[in-house]
Amino acid sequence: MTKPLRSLLGQPLLAGLLSLLLPLATQAQEAGMLKPNANLVAQGIPDIPAQLVEQVGRYTDFRGHSFVDWHPQKREMLISHRKAGANTVQLYLLRSPMAEPEQLTDSADTVRQGSFEPISGKYVVFERSSGGNEANQLYRLDLATKEVTLLTDPAERHDLQAWLHKSSRLLTTSVPLDKTAQGGSRASVDTIIRLMDPLEPKAVRTLATLPGGGWGVGAASRDDKQVALTRYLSANESEVWLLDLASGKTRQVLPAPAAGAIKASHFAGGFTTDNKGLYVVSDRAGEFRELMRYDLAKGSLQRLTRHIPWDVDNASLSHDGRLVAAQLNVDGRNELRLFDGKTLKELPAPALPEGSVSSALFHPRAKELALATNGSKGPSQIYTLSTAGGKLEQWTQAYAPPGVDMSSFPPQQIVRWKSFDGQTISGLLSTPPARFTGKRPVMVLIHGGPEGQATVGFLNRYNYYVNELGIALLQPNVRGSSGYGKTFLSLDDGYKREDSVKDIGALFDWIATQPNLDASRVLVTGGSYGGYMSLAVSTHYADRIAGAIDVVGISNFVSFLQNTESYRRDLRRVEYGDERDPTMRAFLQKISPLNNAGKITKPLFVVQGKNDPRVPFTEAEQIVAKARENKTPVWYLRAENEGHGFARKENADFQFYATILFLQQTLLK
Repeated sequence: MTKPLRSLLGQPLLAGLLSLLLPLATQAQEAGMLKPNANLVAQGIPDIPAQLVEQVGRYTDFRGHSFVDWHPQKREMLISHRKAGANTVQLYLLRSPMAEPEQLTDSADTVRQGSFEPISGKYVVFERSSGGNEANQLYRLDLATKEVTLLTDPAERHDLQAWLHKSSRLLTTSVPLDKTAQGGSRASVDTIIRLMDPLEPKAVRTLATLPGGGWGVGAASRDDKQVALTRYLSANESEVWLLDLASGKTRQVLPAPAAGAIKASHFAGGFTTDNKGLYVVSDRAGEFRELMRYDLAKGSLQRLTRHIPWDVDNASLSHDGRLVAAQLNVDGRNELRLFDGKTLKELPAPALPEGSVSSALFHPRAKELALATNGSKGPSQIYTLSTAGGKLEQWTQAYAPPGVDMSSFPPQQIVRWKSFDGQTISGLLSTPPARFTGKRPVMVLIHGGPEGQATVGFLNRYNYYVNELGIALLQPNVRGSSGYGKTFLSLDDGYKREDSVKDIGALFDWIATQPNLDASRVLVTGGSYGGYMSLAVSTHYADRIAGAIDVVGISNFVSFLQNTESYRRDLRRVEYGDERDPTMRAFLQKISPLNNAGKITKPLFVVQGKNDPRVPFTEAEQIVAKARENKTPVWYLRAENEGHGFARKENADFQFYATILFLQQTLLK
């Protein structure tokens, strides 16, 4: 499906030369203390005891495998993985089930996205950015020689989108970057759709230049005559367009461009084998995103999942068109459902491992579906499902460090509470083992987005807080979260922004009614929009929390909207409000944590990447300075080689150690 359906989380980050040369275990340890590495700026954070590093180290090395792509001819796959001792995730070739992965990329920056050349698979095209700046460039990796060639212009950000079917030509999207703009910002941004032969990148052809930064490719038709596009306008509105490859002309097909046309989400998927239909995901027929098939000639839609009251997150069509695999978000858990490509009827669901299905893709030739799953008992593992006999085969084994029994990790429970206006809010609760008696302190972890969602899956390092420190972890899905219908998704828009903060106040009330939770010991944390929420809770409910941790969060909506990368700005204005409107600007200033920082009285820990293009590091710097004016204890950790979150293990490790110290001094004292 098109890119807006994919995760919006940040991209990997560049390592400093010194930290590449010095192992973490020997970096700047003095008198039994671990100092921050050369790329970390730490203010107010105590030295990390080496004893703590040794004690918690086994919780920093969980390693799973993510599915990336199928080889077009062979029963081999491209996967992403972080090997033992490495700092970043890279691409690997997996030649057979349970084989040792062969490393393909080796970079200081994370590499997660790539695709085989679709005819013979003789090379891979992959995306990589630098130092967390998310200015993706495309590279060709020749599998025979391992030679890497830059394919794109660094003055723009580029995304690998889709291949044509009858040739090795690649569809890409590109947007200009602010670093090339006069004054460092742009009033408007266009998306350029190009067609490239990765063996002759200089002969790239521009197909269309379209207004806005929200365009993505669904797929090319099987005859390579047209391309389905998604135009993402907001979390509640998107359109499907068709692009003629010969003429470059575009036309909107969903919703029909007529007066009074329906306003809803529409995402383009793949074409049917006869090129007469197009699979789409849309919530036009109700509250949830359904999988539908659009008849291009008649303009009609057939609804495949109308009987399932949950969102379809993604879908994959088998090469022969006989099967459709859909991932459905069922109350925060991704389930796999299969459908007959001719009758459009649902087929019996296959038996799969515990957890959520994070990806699913049919092999181009073989009757086989690759899927990745993860759950409370471990990180992502890859399986294949035979579509002929239903056989499930494991391809990778997740790694847990010695001394950690992942089978003992508790499942996440769904809990619900009523908010201030009677709206039901839900969340995921992970409770400590029975050996921790009495009322347990609570860490409230708020997701980003804001249209993100806390979903069932592996908790990674957070397992240490639950299983070793005895902290209950509660992940709320406040109003504005995805997965619960389009009405719920819009309940925090514009002037309703602080209603989601009130949902956390209601959560505190609910915690006070639970016999196993301690309402007097609650800490709130979150990343990106969740960072804003942590700051907002700190200003509204300072008397009800022990402290807060803000990771790459927004502190002032006006400065955020002015300074975020231009290709994102208009999409964010639809969600938060347009700061150019005087009334909205005044409202945004009123609710921004920076302008209420005098109310932050509990200890605050702020974490930020210097190269963040989404939430610029200035958002962190200004809240740190303002909160310190109150004499509030503020810890600040900034990574010079990171962006929207820490992707390098050595930096994430230091953040983890510092977080444990912060918890010990606030929540556990």
